[in-house]
Amino acid sequence: VQLVESGGGLVQTGGSLRLSCAASGSTFSINAMGWYRQAPGKQRELVVHIISGGDTTMYADSVKGRFTISRDNAKNTMYLQMNSLKPEDTAVYYCNAVTSVHTYWGQGTQVTVSS
Repeated sequence: VQLVESGGGLVQTGGSLRLSCAASGSTFSINAMGWYRQAPGKQRELVVHIISGGDTTMYADSVKGRFTISRDNAKNTMYLQMNSLKPEDTAVYYCNAVTSVHTYWGQGTQVTVSS
C-alpha cells in the first residue's frame, strides 16, 4: 500500500483546508485508515480514524466539530476537511492505512495556521 498526502499549506486562523490521501497498491487489504499529526517537539497524535466497512469514525476531542473525514472509494482517496483552524493545529499531517499485517504511512503534508 502506498499513500500520498496533499493539500497542506498556510492559512490564517479561522480558515479551512482540505487534505487528501491517495492510496494505491493492495487497497483491498486495508482495514482502517486515519489522519495523524505531529507538531514540532511533540509526539505524533491521532486526529481521526475510520474503520472500513462500517465507516465507524473516532475523532480527537481537539478537532471534534471542526474536522471531518470522508472517503471516495472509487478514487481510493481519503479526505480531511479542516474548518475553523487554530494555530495549535499547526503540524505535519500524515495519513495511515492499517492492514492485518502492517501499518503504512504517507510522507506527510505541512499545515501551518497563522495567528
